[in-house]
Amino acid sequence: MECRVGCGACCIAPSIAAGSIPGMPEGKPSGVRCIHLDDNNLCQLFGKPERPKFCGDFKALPEVCGVDSNAAMQNILWLEEATQPKDER
Repeated sequence: MECRVGCGACCIAPSIAAGSIPGMPEGKPSGVRCIHLDDNNLCQLFGKPERPKFCGDFKALPEVCGVDSNAAMQNILWLEEATQPKDER
């Protein structure tokens, strides 16, 4: 599966560890838009060496991305919640 151009769910829904994203030293909490996502929901770090490994490792899959951007957002938010340690929920 190819990423849907302009989806942006993988740049909003998941949390990303502190220090991983340039310009976001405290990290990116789940549900918070990455500062490198432009108005068209395109990553401005795509293809650049400073792009976080977490982002580069993400692969679009039908099970995760669903049928549209809304489904992708809901699925990734659910995965984020389901994989958090109980003391962080």
